[in-house]
Amino acid sequence: MLSPLPLRVIEPAADAATLPQNLEAEAALLGALMIDNRLVEDVMMRLASHHFAEPLHGRIYDAILRLGDRKMAATPVTLKPLFEADPAMIEMGGPAYLASLTQHSGALIAARDFAQQIYDLALLRELIRVGREMAVSAADTSTDVAPLAQIETAEMALYKVAEAGEVAGAVKTFGQATREAIEMADRAMKSGGHLSGYTTGLNALNAKIGGLHKSDLVILAGRPAMGKTALATNIAFACAQRLVQDAAHGIEPGKSSGTAVVFFSLEMSSDQLATRVLAEQSGVNSESLRMGKISQDEFNRLARAAGDLTNLPLFIDDTPALSIAALRTRARRLKRQRDIGLIVVDYLQLLQGSAKNGAENRVQEISEITRGLKTLAKELQVPVLALSQLSRAVEAREDKRPQLSDLRESGTIEQDADIVLFVYREEYYHALKQPDPEEADKHLKWREKAEKIFGLAEVIVAKQRHGSTGSVPLTFHKSITKFADRAEGEYMPEEIGE
Repeated sequence: MLSPLPLRVIEPAADAATLPQNLEAEAALLGALMIDNRLVEDVMMRLASHHFAEPLHGRIYDAILRLGDRKMAATPVTLKPLFEADPAMIEMGGPAYLASLTQHSGALIAARDFAQQIYDLALLRELIRVGREMAVSAADTSTDVAPLAQIETAEMALYKVAEAGEVAGAVKTFGQATREAIEMADRAMKSGGHLSGYTTGLNALNAKIGGLHKSDLVILAGRPAMGKTALATNIAFACAQRLVQDAAHGIEPGKSSGTAVVFFSLEMSSDQLATRVLAEQSGVNSESLRMGKISQDEFNRLARAAGDLTNLPLFIDDTPALSIAALRTRARRLKRQRDIGLIVVDYLQLLQGSAKNGAENRVQEISEITRGLKTLAKELQVPVLALSQLSRAVEAREDKRPQLSDLRESGTIEQDADIVLFVYREEYYHALKQPDPEEADKHLKWREKAEKIFGLAEVIVAKQRHGSTGSVPLTFHKSITKFADRAEGEYMPEEIGE
């Protein structure tokens, strides 16, 4: 039997001594773990070897975990062969140091407290490290000076420090998961039986997909001029407006069917998006609004709408050529500062991946982007609505309704998405088929159909993990770029099979 030796604590290096640490707590915790291996289960979800200020302690901790994985007892005797040649252990007097760690059995009572303190001090040391790197980077003018890029890098590093140790929080009991499911069902019931997520502002679409759900990646795709940006803007506005309305009725934000929204617009400027929203809410023609061809009455309506929307929790980031890493950093910041609950990206092909030769392998870059968006949705527990282009294959077919195979770089987009929506307006394609007015018969038939389908649109649910596919009929008011539920009795195109 090994005789207990006086507890010897490693002397910290001169520079390390200035950092927050408690080597006595580290030694006491390791001793407690070797006395009672069952304590490992209490600390392993929060504590990792790099959290120990003394590298030797980290290696001992790792060895204890490895022996536990192999169903072996972790004691000074079983650990001894693993450290006989360890230089730091030899400096401490050899493997006998392991036995010295177990001499204070009182550490068993406070093992969890020791683990928490070790973890907290590790975060403080990491915070100091990040701060030093920020200072050194900011002071270095030998390379290209890019302060905004440095700020984004610093924010990302700080966020990683903040989210360290979240592994334990990610594990939920079945009871916790059940409560969340019941809350979702309660929200759906109170909304009239069809809305369990955040509202899209369209009853027919809510009924089909149940709203926008947390951690879902929703892809909204369509060919140019189909109105996908208009639909995304309508959804973002409706979601933000619902939060304001529910708050006015005393509904808590956590129980609201609306939420704060951030709209990453990589194609349009913030004022162009604002113009669309103002046109939609005031009923003023968006083209006339842009050109200034509006009456005094229309201007008054516009001013009233602008006043009503001043405090709308809808935030627009129109920074061009964003990388997926920068977008994730900004989204995290807004989640922390503004508690945003919905992220809209217009559109994902304009995002950039991390690879410098991304243009050479666009499919791989899109794969990185879609995976990044899905990871962001799960990380922040918010739905991400990402717009996407469709390939020109649509134009070559007689039936112009989009299919999943029409998604550009479709494999990864289709795989990562929880829901895929297509916007389709037959009216647009019918207008391109206008026959010569001199062919009276053909022209008459063409006009009759044009009048019949005027303003009609569909949102095709091509993929849905949580439900069926199908087509949702809508009305599109082109002059104010607004989608609305279709009035009963209007022409409805044949639905695609479910």
